[in-house]
This record gives sequence, C-alpha cells and structure tokens, in this order.
Amino acid sequence: MSTYKVGYFVGSLSSTSINRELARALVRLAPGDLEFGEIPIRDLPLYSPDFDADYPPEALGLKAAIQGADAVMFVTPEYNRSIPGALKNAIDWASRPWGQNSFDHIPAAVIGASIGQIGTALAQQSLRAVLSFCNARQMTAPEAYIQYTPAIFPGEGQVTDEATKTFLSSYMSEFRDHIVRVLTVLPRQPDLARAR
Repeated sequence: MSTYKVGYFVGSLSSTSINRELARALVRLAPGDLEFGEIPIRDLPLYSPDFDADYPPEALGLKAAIQGADAVMFVTPEYNRSIPGALKNAIDWASRPWGQNSFDHIPAAVIGASIGQIGTALAQQSLRAVLSFCNARQMTAPEAYIQYTPAIFPGEGQVTDEATKTFLSSYMSEFRDHIVRVLTVLPRQPDLARAR
C-alpha cells in the first residue's frame, strides 16, 4: 500500500489555537495511508520581492517541505473575514519567485474551525481564491466549516461528538481519494527549482 505524505498548515500562530486542535483531530481520524507533518510558518519574515534573488533559510525550508509532500492541507481560522496574515505570507513565499510556484498542481484541502456558526466560511472562500491563482488542485467537496466548542474538542485530538467525528473521518477519507485522483493524473515530480 502506498503512503501519501501530507504537509499541513495551521493558519493561527496562537499558542491556544483551536485550529491546531482541529488539525490534531484530523490527523487522528485520517486513513492510515496518510502520513502528516506540520509545515511551520511562524518564523518566516514578511515576504518582499527584494528576496527573490536570494531566499532566506526559513523560506527555503518552507519550499522544501512543500516539495517533499504529496499534498497539502490548510487548517485556518478567520481573521476579519479573511485568512490570517501569517498564512498569506507563507503562501506568498511558497509561490515565488516567479516561475517557481511550490503549489503548482499539488492536491490541497481547506478546512477551519471557529466558535461562530459560519465556521470560517469566508476565510475559506478567500483562501480558495488565492490557491486557485497558485494552481493548487483543490478538493471542492465536501466543504467543512467546523463550529468549535471545548466539549466537542477536549484536547489531544479527541472528538466527543459522534456526528462531528463521523463527518471529519469522511472528510479525511474524501481527501485521501482526492490525493490519489490528482496524483494519478498529475504525479509529483522531483523538481529542484521548485524547492529553491
């Protein structure tokens, strides 16, 4: 059985991020042939085209982590009806320099949690627009707007509500199938230029 490496981004830098807790739950509920590693974004400087000729080590590490993954998953909060600045900054670094877009053709999933009922719907819409420009191959269904409560997500990746657990398990199974479909048509190729 093949194993697929999934790099995941947590859009929040908060030490008490509910989306980090959601990410832990997703990893626990995912099919066994998915292998996960977080792609950190905390230490990236702010992107500027001035760096395009000489990327800093943090940005080179980001691009290498994406190149080493078969797919990526974005688990993000909603800030001011859009995505957090830190996540947008990471996407900007990864998609540059021009012609070295690390997200080109990569299978991608988008999900997020908030304490409100819309569950990051507007942030996800904003993120999907950015990823479309980056030519990522997004899983468009099922959509997943998760309302977070401490009772449902008590910690350590646990999910106490059976309906939520079933939905998240199904979401991850669909993501696994999406990865397989995309990679069947567009296999990931080692490309040192992308990892630059």
